[in-house]
Amino acid sequence: MKDSHERQTMNKQPNRNRKSLGRFLFYAICLLFIFIVCRFSYIAIGKSVQNVNLSSQAQKLYTANETLKAKRGTIYDANGQAIAEDTSVYSLYVVLDKRQVGLNGEKLYATNKEKIATVLAKYLPISRKQALKTLNPSKKNTFQVEFGTAGQNISLTTKQKIQKAHLSGVNFIQQEARLYPNGIFASHLVGLAESKTNKAGETSLIGTMGLEQAFNKQLTGTNGSQKIKKDMYGYQLPGTKQKYKKAKNGDNVYTTLDTRLQTLLETEMSNVQDQVKANSMNAVLMNAKTGAILAATQRPTFNASTKAGLGQIWRNTLVQDAYEPGSTMKIFTLASSIDSGNYNGNATYQSGRYTIGTQTVPDWNTSGWGTITYDKGFALSSNVAMAHLEQQMGSKTWKKYIDRFHFLKSTHSGLPGELTGSIAFKRPIEQADTSFGQGIQVTFFQMLQALTAVSNNGKMMKPYVISKVVNPNTNKTVAKYDPKTVGNPISAKTAKAVRKHMEDVVYKSYGIGGDYKMSGERVAVKTGTAQVSNGSGYLSGDDSYLYSVAAMVPASNPKYVMYITMKQPHLGSKTATQLLASIMKPVMARALQEDAETKNTTDAKMPAVTGKSVTKATSALTKAGATVTTLGSGSKVLSQSVKTGTTLYKGQRVFLKTGGTVALPSLTGWSKGDVVKLAQLEGLKLTVSGDGYVTKQSVKAGTTVGSGAGLTVTLKQNK
Repeated sequence: MKDSHERQTMNKQPNRNRKSLGRFLFYAICLLFIFIVCRFSYIAIGKSVQNVNLSSQAQKLYTANETLKAKRGTIYDANGQAIAEDTSVYSLYVVLDKRQVGLNGEKLYATNKEKIATVLAKYLPISRKQALKTLNPSKKNTFQVEFGTAGQNISLTTKQKIQKAHLSGVNFIQQEARLYPNGIFASHLVGLAESKTNKAGETSLIGTMGLEQAFNKQLTGTNGSQKIKKDMYGYQLPGTKQKYKKAKNGDNVYTTLDTRLQTLLETEMSNVQDQVKANSMNAVLMNAKTGAILAATQRPTFNASTKAGLGQIWRNTLVQDAYEPGSTMKIFTLASSIDSGNYNGNATYQSGRYTIGTQTVPDWNTSGWGTITYDKGFALSSNVAMAHLEQQMGSKTWKKYIDRFHFLKSTHSGLPGELTGSIAFKRPIEQADTSFGQGIQVTFFQMLQALTAVSNNGKMMKPYVISKVVNPNTNKTVAKYDPKTVGNPISAKTAKAVRKHMEDVVYKSYGIGGDYKMSGERVAVKTGTAQVSNGSGYLSGDDSYLYSVAAMVPASNPKYVMYITMKQPHLGSKTATQLLASIMKPVMARALQEDAETKNTTDAKMPAVTGKSVTKATSALTKAGATVTTLGSGSKVLSQSVKTGTTLYKGQRVFLKTGGTVALPSLTGWSKGDVVKLAQLEGLKLTVSGDGYVTKQSVKAGTTVGSGAGLTVTLKQNK
């Protein structure tokens, strides 16, 4: 019995253990269930986990945020032609990694390298052999390859041509870029805008010099954005709305530059620079009445399209360099003497040398011309004559006129880094030196401003290069720059008398400016030759001078002022005056010719011809005075190269794209700008030799051309 009782007790013990374990597990599961319910309830109500808002994260996961890039404003010439504008360029890369496969099994890597190489060689500046070498790198497991400069800065047209070949693995990255269609074209004045990346990884165009820098705030737009709610596949969810903020494009800046005159000036400056290899050169053509800059350039310069030459000099030497002007300063010495009532042109003096204290003022002809009148002394550019005039006026009067002409002050051009100049004016010899342009340093713009007082009958005008700033979003003018009078340093009578003396420099038998005579117009001129300062003294040698000329045409009532400087040229068989005249005369003649043409024509606006028949469009444009070039074999206009409403100048070339095959027109007589525009529109690989107007083309007129076709043109200046 006892054994039986013990066996029953031992059998009941496991049962109790199982029941206890079962209860424990039951309660544990209940507690876990309660915890999970509470946790999910907390998350559902609070919508946050570990301080992370799940609702916000879901919104981010299923909301596409897209930045709408604003366009940088365009810089235009005086006739509404773009001289700096935004464009999209592309960089190309090819994926080689065979693991790159799409969701639908699509192969996203290069499957036919031979075909890729053939297509790239057709449209890019790379050989098929080189393309294949790049596509077959020595390093195994290369994810992707690029093609150096050949695969960069690809135009939209070329990109589309490559894409039409449906090449697996070929991809493009869009990049912002600035287009300067005219190449070397007032490059330091217009400046550059380059792509910069900020800390957030966003890229944008930033002005780094010239007008691009000075007006960077106005030219820069404000990016927009759009938010779209999407499903897991990237499609917009039905019933949801887009949150859209429109991009605001940057303001457009209109300059006073005349493309035709600017192109000619660039050509003539390059011709002279090629001959003499000057250390530096500057030239500006200005409206004599208003101060508007019509053409301006410097040497060395650079091609804004290719950046070639940019490393030679970054400074805009029109405002960022100060120099001793030399004998062109005598214009203002003479004007001050006449205006102050001290001048007697018939009085005589002994030329050659003049002693002031223990110092001597020499003439450039140290032997002099004997005893001559002050009138003759000015025409001969006598330093001694000017020193006498300064002594007669007195240093206080002379300094008063220096101030009245606004030397040693900024012209407030708005261009970056403008200098004010300097003067040494304590000792009598220093005061006399300034009368013939030594011991005083000025800027190019200061000289231009002072010259307007003489050309504009005493009314001194501020030089300016911007006419207006327009908001393209509203088409309203937000800033207007009208001619501005900044002083009246001399009377109209004095200005006329000075111009008469400047005519003597050209037309008197003893004048030294005979090279500046022009057919059909009288010219008022003052030449200049100054030794180049090295800081403590003056350089010596035949190549140590700064030559200059200030010219006004027509002399009796000037419409144009031109000022040119040439520093340290290596003169050969031609004199400095002959070289400077070879720049001045053709540019002045072209300006006068344009002025005559303008009088006989009225301003015409670009009509809207897109969608019209080629016949009707051509007729409308011909009536407006434009030159029409049709690109394509279609019968209707698909696009026009000039925006509707733009002012057309006489003979301006307008391109009409009609679709179909394009036959290359005869380019003889075309300007560089027109050829560049054609190449851009058709995606041609253009090579330009020379400057001026087309005389030869490598592809015969009438030949069918397509994107990627090569074209070489030779340009020469017609005089």
